[in-house]
Amino acid sequence: MKVLSGLLIFLILLAPATLNGEAQGRFPDGTAISLLQWHHFVPRYDEWFDDWALAWGEANNVAVTVDHVNLAEMPSSLATGIGANAGYSIYEMPTPAAAFVDGLRDLGELNQRAREMVGVQLPYCRASAYLPANDKWYGFVATQVVNHGNYDIDLWTEAGFTDGPQSWNDLLETGALIYQNTGIPVGIGLSPEPDSEMAVRSVIWSFGGSVQDDDENVVLNSEATIAAVEYLAELHQRAMTDEVFGWGPPSNNQALIAGEASFILNPSSAYRSLQNVDQAAAAGIGLSGALAGPAGAFVGANVLTHVIPAYVDGAEWEAAQQFLLDYLANFDEIVWQSELYNLPCYPGSVTELDTWLANDPFGSQPADKFRFLETVSEWSAQLGYPAAANPAISQVYAENILPKMVAKVALGELSAEESVLRTHEQIEAIFAEWRARGLVAGAR
Repeated sequence: MKVLSGLLIFLILLAPATLNGEAQGRFPDGTAISLLQWHHFVPRYDEWFDDWALAWGEANNVAVTVDHVNLAEMPSSLATGIGANAGYSIYEMPTPAAAFVDGLRDLGELNQRAREMVGVQLPYCRASAYLPANDKWYGFVATQVVNHGNYDIDLWTEAGFTDGPQSWNDLLETGALIYQNTGIPVGIGLSPEPDSEMAVRSVIWSFGGSVQDDDENVVLNSEATIAAVEYLAELHQRAMTDEVFGWGPPSNNQALIAGEASFILNPSSAYRSLQNVDQAAAAGIGLSGALAGPAGAFVGANVLTHVIPAYVDGAEWEAAQQFLLDYLANFDEIVWQSELYNLPCYPGSVTELDTWLANDPFGSQPADKFRFLETVSEWSAQLGYPAAANPAISQVYAENILPKMVAKVALGELSAEESVLRTHEQIEAIFAEWRARGLVAGAR
């Protein structure tokens, strides 16, 4: 398969660049594009991508520059470029960039070309690239990263769960028992950082709550949300330590690898990191899909969004679009080089995924450890679920409003009812500001 993937890259690089169905040949002399990416959690991916980007540039007569920064720096970097009306040609945002929509190119034509090339896009990926309020495709979304379950097989098997917890109630009751008997806690973050953001949302959705409804009206203040917040506060009290209030993005990975957490929600990078240093220890980690709550099983998916700022024009604009199309055309290689971390938003863009999930090419024990991802589209949700990831939703995420709401209850500072009400009012104000600019729908 690696030979076939390499051949695919070679053929694509030799082919003339195309856009709108017309062959353009090599781009004009002097054409250049630049990309800002975040440091990938699977190091081999960055090495491959940088080499591939340079090779693409050589084949298409385009000078290509790729820089990498910390994940948390991406929003400020994009804001700086838009504010200065000069910067990188393409930014890879770790979350939807709807808050920057006024400073971005409309990528509707590019997205249409992608659909013609590889077929249908998953709805929750579309919701992270298209803004219904102004009918604009502000992003190009090819990749999803899923925050699935990672659990210590021995601890959960001894407690009677050979396949790990299946519900949030399992995590609470049995996670608390494991903590009581072994001193090893559950590792769900309650701090202002990305993994905590996704964990809190996953619980709220599974209990039947959400920030907004289908029409982009704020509906956070509900019995379902209050119950979810009470659940997370009880989970902290019975099965976790206060360390989760100060966690950063790597913290749950580190806890799992060190044997200091019985369960975490995280993409496969935590497991892969352990696998790369200790295969035997990695064999003791189980992977699972979304945990079920009273309203169903949901887990947050980070939908990676490529954006092109409005200042990009001319040959740079044409080359940037073609680069993203060819990136999509190489998605078998992208999934491989990311060690199954980058999953497709266009199912038709990967021909070998089912084979790799059934028999992990990177030596997992058992070989089908990743098979649970075959149904990933059935239980994943993006930040704005059940509506689009609009600018208001993006701001709520950027300001870490939901983890703060839960932390105040878990720390005993507010009741769940009061914390949810205050947060609802805070979010209502954010929605009203964006709605006044015509970038959020809703009637109230």
